[in-house]
Amino acid sequence: MSSEKGKEILRFIKFALFSASAGIIEIAVFTLLNEFAGWGYWACYLPALVLSVVWNFTLNRRYAFRAEGSYARQMLLAFLFYLVFTPVSTLLGDWLAEDLGWNEYLVTALNMIANFVLEFLYDKLVVFRGMIDTNTVAQKKNAGSVDVK
Repeated sequence: MSSEKGKEILRFIKFALFSASAGIIEIAVFTLLNEFAGWGYWACYLPALVLSVVWNFTLNRRYAFRAEGSYARQMLLAFLFYLVFTPVSTLLGDWLAEDLGWNEYLVTALNMIANFVLEFLYDKLVVFRGMIDTNTVAQKKNAGSVDVK
């Protein structure tokens, strides 16, 4: 396996693990609001999504993509993704859970899977493009390794 391919597999695994931790936050907040506040789907989903996004973005920027660059610019690009994803997933989720009677946890899980796949691609190709492996975490890792080409 090539070194670059190995780096990308490791990056994807890190992204998946951080996303899983964000997923735990999202489902925990959603469950608390759904079970104890008795709110409708969207009112439970939106705060859960926002908290998980901030957590996930922060960890993935530092450790999975190891990106330097303008935090504000990168967060703005991430915000643009969620400017589209959030209303689409919220309206679709509300329609499936409230109007069609699908289980709200199934709907939330489907939204989380779609978010995981789409966000990884968007982060890699748009948000952190040209800045991957440029932060101090990446530099320390690279300083400790010897390139034998």
